[in-house]
Amino acid sequence: MSPKSPASSYAAVFIDFENVYYFLKNHFQDPPDLNDYVLDIIRTLREQLSAKGLDCLISYAYADFERLATAPQGALYLMGVSTRNVLGTDHKNAADMQLCIDALEVMYTRPDIGTFVLVAGDRDYIPVLQHLRRQARQVLVAGFRESVSGDLLQNIGAQQFIDARDLLAPERIGQLEKRRADRLRVIEESRRLREQGLAGVPSAAALAARAATPADAVSKPVLVGMVPSASVPRPVVPAAARPPAVRPAEEVPDFAPVRRLASDVERRTLAFMLAEFQKLEAKQQRRVTELWLGPFMRLLTDELPELPDYERRDLLNKLRDAGAIRIEKREGEPHPFSVIVVNYSHPDVQELHPGED
Repeated sequence: MSPKSPASSYAAVFIDFENVYYFLKNHFQDPPDLNDYVLDIIRTLREQLSAKGLDCLISYAYADFERLATAPQGALYLMGVSTRNVLGTDHKNAADMQLCIDALEVMYTRPDIGTFVLVAGDRDYIPVLQHLRRQARQVLVAGFRESVSGDLLQNIGAQQFIDARDLLAPERIGQLEKRRADRLRVIEESRRLREQGLAGVPSAAALAARAATPADAVSKPVLVGMVPSASVPRPVVPAAARPPAVRPAEEVPDFAPVRRLASDVERRTLAFMLAEFQKLEAKQQRRVTELWLGPFMRLLTDELPELPDYERRDLLNKLRDAGAIRIEKREGEPHPFSVIVVNYSHPDVQELHPGED
């Protein structure tokens, strides 16, 4: 049998229930009645599809339902949604794989179904979506924009995307946004109070260094760059209290003219990059001066999944143009590769990575 064209009035809906559930839980600071929000999204989605003339013959929801706070299977059953209980792991749930298998099975066994709707957003779904489209099926994706992969959205096109915010009543969205804002304000206030309380209080390392230093040694100045005499021991300064290290200008000749980063996402990318440098140094027990570009871009995909690939690459161009990094070519086997080198005298780098050992 040849596949039906997207003009078919029949649709199949595949819901990554965990994806929506945990986005609501994490993004909106664990609101009460989480399942009710997900059920409202599914109910409104089916109503909108029906208004477009699409009859949802098949509706599946996937999750490790035993790990959820409350069990929504009964409510889903009454809505005509069949549940698929899949065992999850701490790293990657099995819902993605089972959903893809079921979608392909429906495609090959139900040629009368012309539209496939995925309530999900992981970039892992891109291959199955591409395969469905090659088989002349219409593909729609629904989800919260913040949780949908930019690569996936670029692949299907904005016209085929349904924002989950539009599937909730405005007052419900307002409740969620107010809760998020209130919680974040409390967290920020707590952080600020902690910083104020700690301001001026010497750290344990500083107190230990002060106790180990004779009083007359503290009163005598120590000139930077000179070796203290044996009679005047040099005070031990904790690494956290050292001023930012500025490398000599001759070590960084190829950086672009320095300017401050223009956006939060640029600073977030730079902070993630510096954290990767620190991880490598801790793992290798030595100073690391460069980071391989290819592996870092794969890590950045997981750090910024909401952006398409070209925007993530453009972020590195912006860091380079701001003089925060430079990218160098290296000769290697079987082919050359690129590395990232950080400008530790850049003001944003010094703020995000204050000082080096």
